[in-house]
Amino acid sequence: MSKRNTTARELHQEWLKNPDYVKAYDALEEEFTLADAFIRARAEAALTQEQVAERMGTTQAVIARLESGRVKPTTRTLERFAEATGTRLRIAFDRPRTA
Repeated sequence: MSKRNTTARELHQEWLKNPDYVKAYDALEEEFTLADAFIRARAEAALTQEQVAERMGTTQAVIARLESGRVKPTTRTLERFAEATGTRLRIAFDRPRTA
């Protein structure tokens, strides 16, 4: 019988049962959402980090930092990333979820 590896998604679903995990995860939601948007836009454009960097006139390391979600980019950087990936930048304000 072969042993199946647990996926990150499965771990996340399991950890969501822990209130401390949920609290910490929610505190980082904006970072995760922005990182996901960067990665998704680049992937859908079928570009590497290096290719996006070249189109933006920057380095691959800058793109990696953007995709990590740990930096807060300027609006100008967001515009340049959108242009490099052939996407349209939309910024929205949402009401926070209530418990």
